[in-house]
Amino acid sequence: MLKAVTLKEIERIFSITDALGISREALVIPLRTEAPGRISIMRDSKLEIVVDRDGDFEEWLTRLEPAIRALIDLPEPD
Repeated sequence: MLKAVTLKEIERIFSITDALGISREALVIPLRTEAPGRISIMRDSKLEIVVDRDGDFEEWLTRLEPAIRALIDLPEPD
């Protein structure tokens, strides 16, 4: 169980969003986790990434890129 998001987790998220070409300024990553976690587009068009509290963080990270791609309609990599 992950109760709070630290710089370590944020850097791991950035490694995924950077590779997708998403500006760090376009992201909102709350430091508090929630169950379930979620990814959504906010009213100001920023991408909000709320880390899942109850699941395994590493496993959750494997689902992050496909979830972002689906949400903002990015094509799958070749």
